[in-house]
Amino acid sequence: MALATLVAAVGLVKGSAALVIGAMVIAPLLGPAMALALGSALGDLDLFRKAFRTLLLGVALASGLSLALGFFLPVDPSAPELAPRTRPGLEDVAVALAAGVAGALGFTTGAPAALVGVMVAVALLPPLTAAGLLSGAGYPEKAFGAVLLFAVNVASVNLAGVATFLLQRVRPRTFWEAERAARASRTALLLWGLSLALLAGLLYLAQRVLPGF
Repeated sequence: MALATLVAAVGLVKGSAALVIGAMVIAPLLGPAMALALGSALGDLDLFRKAFRTLLLGVALASGLSLALGFFLPVDPSAPELAPRTRPGLEDVAVALAAGVAGALGFTTGAPAALVGVMVAVALLPPLTAAGLLSGAGYPEKAFGAVLLFAVNVASVNLAGVATFLLQRVRPRTFWEAERAARASRTALLLWGLSLALLAGLLYLAQRVLPGF
């Protein structure tokens, strides 16, 4: 994760799409992101907790490293690979939802994990790294946009992942666990859906209130 963040930070600052894509290839985000959705769909609290801790550790590491890099790298908020990550839009939600579906399908159909992982990392790594860089460089409003994009993408990926597992009828093997999983799935869909709706409302408010957002 540290290596992926370093490569992504340099790619964002230099405006290099190739470096940003390379960072997403090596970012280990597919496993914990999909485990979080799968734990929600199955009602497996142990899996959910482990996935949450792992994802949180990765997010903390990427945030801290990119924040430190922001103090030293020449960060320009208008850079071609950086600016789009500070202005979330509906198209970003669509990409994150597609990433969640692709991630879930990758686990259940045996698709190459490296390829599917890039799609999930597209939604998570660049905005997270951009937020740290912009914070370290002294652009708090731009950093807020990147943080908001990251939060929207997390909610979208998990909402789409849980829904995809449900549509594919991914269930525990025993009937009593299946009943618990059904309740957990409905709860997860409701919570992730509400989270996405609240974040979308916050995005709309920020566009109205913050100049240049």
